Amino acid sequence: MIDDLEYNTEREHLIIPEYGRHLQKMINYAKTRETKEERNKLAQAIISVMGNLQPHLRDVPDFQHKLWDQLFIMADFELDADSPYPRPSKEELTSRPDPLKYPQNHPKYRFYGNNIKTMIDVARTWDDGEMKEALVYTIANHMKKCYLNWNKDSVEDSVIFEHLFELSNGEINLKNSEEDLSDSSSLLRAKSKYGNKGGKKSKKKYSSNRKRY
Repeated sequence: MIDDLEYNTEREHLIIPEYGRHLQKMINYAKTRETKEERNKLAQAIISVMGNLQPHLRDVPDFQHKLWDQLFIMADFELDADSPYPRPSKEELTSRPDPLKYPQNHPKYRFYGNNIKTMIDVARTWDDGEMKEALVYTIANHMKKCYLNWNKDSVEDSVIFEHLFELSNGEINLKNSEEDLSDSSSLLRAKSKYGNKGGKKSKKKYSSNRKRY
């Protein structure tokens, strides 16, 4: 009796494991039937079982089409049965997709990121006024924060203004500005405040000369 036991390591590989081995055996049996009428009858029965095993697919558009595609996939495309939908081809499913074309941006100052360049390009399209000025200084402060993330030392505002002038092709010039950007220590302090989420909270310290009761 022990000699008749089957181990999973000795069994055939399941193409879609969530349907189980019994359904795979049903499909393998249907492939061996001689008449197409019998194969069609078994295929319809197998589709009904698959629908019961995957009730969440009933909310998926074209539910039956998906089940028929999975049936032919599990049959390794060797089941000769009539389907109400176009049969999938093995070549189409096994073919490798075309590689995605990622944007190849190589900014000069990578520590600012690509979003900064996008924000600068948007600011260049705005008309002069308070809104544009507020946006420009917001961008400059964010650039300073990005710079400090890359270089922990403090940075002069003049460096940020020079980079902003260069990245905007000379259209945004704050070199002669009398308004300072946010202080480096405050930017680093804000980064530390929001960058240590989930960490241990510092314990409240009490003075050694407090009253005892």
